[in-house]
Amino acid sequence: MKFAFTILTISFTLLGCIKENNIDTTPPPPPQGIRTVSLDNSIELQWLASQAEDVKGYNVWVSNQYAGPYHVIISTSSTNVIDYAAVNGTTYYYAVSACDFSGNESDLSTDVIYDTPRPEGYGIILSDTSTNRNSSGYGFAQYRVLSCYDINTDVFFVNVQGRVSLLVWSDTDIQDMGYTSSLDDISSSPIKGWAPSKSAEAIAGHTYVLWTVDDHYAKVRIQNVSATRLVFDWAYQTAKGNVEFKAAVARHGASRQPNRSTLK
Repeated sequence: MKFAFTILTISFTLLGCIKENNIDTTPPPPPQGIRTVSLDNSIELQWLASQAEDVKGYNVWVSNQYAGPYHVIISTSSTNVIDYAAVNGTTYYYAVSACDFSGNESDLSTDVIYDTPRPEGYGIILSDTSTNRNSSGYGFAQYRVLSCYDINTDVFFVNVQGRVSLLVWSDTDIQDMGYTSSLDDISSSPIKGWAPSKSAEAIAGHTYVLWTVDDHYAKVRIQNVSATRLVFDWAYQTAKGNVEFKAAVARHGASRQPNRSTLK
């Protein structure tokens, strides 16, 4: 009996050693597939769920520059979050790390992800120039309907012999991006393909990108249009020279080496 008790004691001791030596110290891999959606005074982040079985959640990091330092703004078990602290016209750099149930944290994601939130508006109504020229134009910087002849007008609505169009002045560019299901379908401005005529046929469901005289980018999506009335949604990038509307910028580069002191 004494012999059996001794064997049992040794067995528990060995099991204890095995358990202690098998403590998980391996962090999960960094998250991948990170993308952002630029909103009005906020930025949505999405990424692919980790394939590691023991992942408990994620930390979302932000910085005002790619090289850091980064600090944690959100800890979540989801793969979709919104940074409501983002301010229109300011560019933010993001990274995401994964944490497992043993407290191990991955390196930061290596994709270069940055975004600049911008204002937007919905249901803006324009008259055609022959009906009421004082309400035929829109100024994005002013966020309001203007006369087509106002110096601040970026785009205006015309009906010439039954053909309804969006027009810009000679110092501004416009391009029809075709049919879109929503305003957010166009993520950034093209760098070429502007209409030489400075005009585009106004078609319901189409989104148009504009490059303004003061080097800002905007887009409008037409909800509906008639011979005398046009209704559209818009987004305007307040950061000068920034082509992003719904940034989804990612490229693989060197791993970040941020200041991670704020994690715990």
